[in-house]
Amino acid sequence: MTTDYDVLLVIGSGLQLYREYLVSSAASRARTLGHELWLINGTKPTWQQKYFAGWSVVNVFNRDKLFETAREVAARHQVVGVLCWDEPMVISSAEMADELGVPGLSLEGVQGCRDKHRTRRLLTAAGLHQPGFAMSASVQEAREAAARIGYPVVVKPRALGASIGVVLAADEAELDAAFQVAEDAGFVGDSHFHGGALVEEFIAGPEISVDGAVYKGEYLPMYLARKQTGMHPYFEELGHVVDAADPLLSDATLIDAIATAHRTLGVEYGITHTEIKLTGKGPLIVEVNGRLGGDFIPYLGKLVTGIDPGEVLVDVSTGLRPTLVASRSGVAGIRFGYPAQNCIVTSISVPEPGASPGLVTAAAMVAPGTELRLPPGGYIARHSFVVCEADDRETCARRLTAASSLVHLVAEPVAPPPVGTPFEMPAGLLEVDEDER
Repeated sequence: MTTDYDVLLVIGSGLQLYREYLVSSAASRARTLGHELWLINGTKPTWQQKYFAGWSVVNVFNRDKLFETAREVAARHQVVGVLCWDEPMVISSAEMADELGVPGLSLEGVQGCRDKHRTRRLLTAAGLHQPGFAMSASVQEAREAAARIGYPVVVKPRALGASIGVVLAADEAELDAAFQVAEDAGFVGDSHFHGGALVEEFIAGPEISVDGAVYKGEYLPMYLARKQTGMHPYFEELGHVVDAADPLLSDATLIDAIATAHRTLGVEYGITHTEIKLTGKGPLIVEVNGRLGGDFIPYLGKLVTGIDPGEVLVDVSTGLRPTLVASRSGVAGIRFGYPAQNCIVTSISVPEPGASPGLVTAAAMVAPGTELRLPPGGYIARHSFVVCEADDRETCARRLTAASSLVHLVAEPVAPPPVGTPFEMPAGLLEVDEDER
C-alpha cells in the first residue's frame, strides 16, 4: 500500500564535498514537481538528511540487497524515477528503473555505456570514427592485438571510469606491464567484467568532454569541458576548463557524432558524460558514460551557464523534456593537487577566495593520515582542488596555476606498494558501513 507522496530513488549520494550541490538542486526540483527524494546509501546519512524524505542503509554493491530494499520502498511509495551519478552503480540503477517502469538509460543503453568493448564494436559498426581495438584475455593475446593494431597502444580495463588502469604502451617491452596494470585495476569493478583488458590504437589529439541530457533518445548538449591530463604513461585527469561560449558546442559535426553514438548505443533517458578526442579525421568518441561527469565538471557547467544538472536529471528521470537555456556566460576551471610521490598526508592548507585572482573556491580533498598512491599503485591521488573564473580560457588557465601555487601540502613520503599488492579504489567513492558488509 502506498503512502501520500511519491519518490525518486537516489542510489548513493556520494560525498558531501563532491555532490551536495547536485543533491540540493535535485531535492528542490523534485519538490517543485510534487515529489520527494528517497536515499538508498551505503552509509548512514548525516548532511544528506535535510534533502530526503527518507532513506535506507544497505550495501549498495550487493545487488540482491539493493533490489530488495528498492522493492520495499516501492511497496510503500509510488516510485517515479531513479537517480544515480556514481559509475559503479549505473548498471544496477538502469536495471532498477526498468523493473519499476520509470524512465532510464535502458538496459541496452547502460550496457553500451558501461562495457567499453561493446561501445567500440557498436560505434565502429555504425561507421563512426573509432580506433583499432581488440579485447584480450591474456598477455599473449594483447601482444598479438598490439602487433596487428600497431604501436603505441592504450591498454585499459573493460568497465571502469576516471582513467583508472589506463596505460600507454609504446612497444612490446612496455605492453606486458601495461596489460597487468589494466587487468588488475579491472577487478575492482563489476564481476562480469573481470579478467583481460582492452587494447586500442593510440590516437593523438586534445581531449574534451560533453555532458548532455537524453530525452526519448534525443540528445541535448549542456556544456563542454576541455581536459588536462598528465602522469605519462598514465592518463590522470589533472583539471578541466568549461567555457559557456565554447565554439565546439555549436560544431555540427561534433554534436552529430555524439548524438549518433547515443542512438547507436540505445540510450533513452538520463544525463551522459561523453569523452571525445579531437583528431585530424574529426571527432573520435572515446567513451560514453551513463552518468553526470565527475571532477566537479557539472559544478563548473552550472557556474558558467546557469544550467542546473541536478534539476535536469530530475526532469529526464521523470519523463520530462528539460529546458536547456544558458542564463550566464563566462569561463571556469578546476585544477587538482597531486603529490610528487606516494605519501601519507600530514596537513593541507588551501587559499581563501580572494587570495588569488578569480579564485572561486578551494578545498582539501583528504584528511591528515590519508595515504596517496600514484599510478600504477593507485589513482586519483588528489589532495586538493582550486576553482577559478575568468573571461577567457587562457586567463582561466593562468589563474588556476597561480591559485594552485598557494596550496601547501605537508606529507611523509612512502614507498610504492610491492608489485602484486591488490589495487584499492581511492578515498572519496561510495563507502559501506561495517555492519552492512
